[in-house]
Amino acid sequence: MLVPFFAVLFGLALLVWSADRFVDGSASVARHLGMPPLLIGMVVVGFGTSAPEMVVSALAAMQNSPGIALGNAYGSNITNIALILGVTALISPIAVHSQVLRKELPILTAVTLLAGYQIWDGELTRLDALVLLGVFAVLMGWTIRQGMGKKADALGQEMDAELSGQTMPMKRAFFWVGIGLLLLIGSSRLLVWGAVAIAHGFGVSDLIIGLTIVAVGTSLPEFASSVIAARKGEHDIALGNILGSNLFNTLAVVGIAGVIRPMPVAAEVFSRDMLVMTSLTLALFLIGWGVRGPGRINRFEGVVLLAGYVGYTLYLAVGALG
Repeated sequence: MLVPFFAVLFGLALLVWSADRFVDGSASVARHLGMPPLLIGMVVVGFGTSAPEMVVSALAAMQNSPGIALGNAYGSNITNIALILGVTALISPIAVHSQVLRKELPILTAVTLLAGYQIWDGELTRLDALVLLGVFAVLMGWTIRQGMGKKADALGQEMDAELSGQTMPMKRAFFWVGIGLLLLIGSSRLLVWGAVAIAHGFGVSDLIIGLTIVAVGTSLPEFASSVIAARKGEHDIALGNILGSNLFNTLAVVGIAGVIRPMPVAAEVFSRDMLVMTSLTLALFLIGWGVRGPGRINRFEGVVLLAGYVGYTLYLAVGALG
């Protein structure tokens, strides 16, 4: 059992490091190609920070581990909102100034409801997965149009300041994109193998492992980038990381996994995990949208989000032990 345990630890560490290199390289390449900062923040960084979830769930689907494939995606969404935004709001309350992000909040809510509707019958079919990927393609087209047209949005200004001193030479950027992607794939294979072995060794479902250890591990890039952004006062980047990641997870990560292998969905995924994810998304929509001005996630709301994550995780642990 020690070998799978160390495989998970090493796989997670390598996954986070390679994802960071991949994001830095991709953002620099986009910068060299003249992509607007707003578009880099919404598409390139959003895709890069979700790359671990995408690769892990795709490999899990190939290896016929639907619990890890779905648990990783939905568990990452729960972790992003409850744990990462909770911690980020404790560090610095998050004010939502970007109009683009305010538009993405209702979109994320609608996408979450669509995902719940698809799995209520206990299966994710290949048609369901293609629908998710189709919605993802439409949203990416809309996002690119928004990013090309809005030059002065608050998120774009923060992203421009963040990228101004970090652009690396083109050759070096392409090098890190390639190396980062290769290491992402290798570390993901190691992580999935270790997680499945641990689940079987302790008699725990791979769904629980996917919702907890794997989900937290693949969400570490979002955790790091959001906390760093909050400490710099870049509130829109902190929230944009989470919104972009959750959209990628719900649509692209689950969609790719479902196209690779249609999968059964355990009843508790809909009645427990999807319910928690939907409730958190609705709460984020109500808090982040705001009524009389820019939305704001204060420290009290951050504590509530963290308490919800702790309660959810303890519930999973008690159920697994039982």
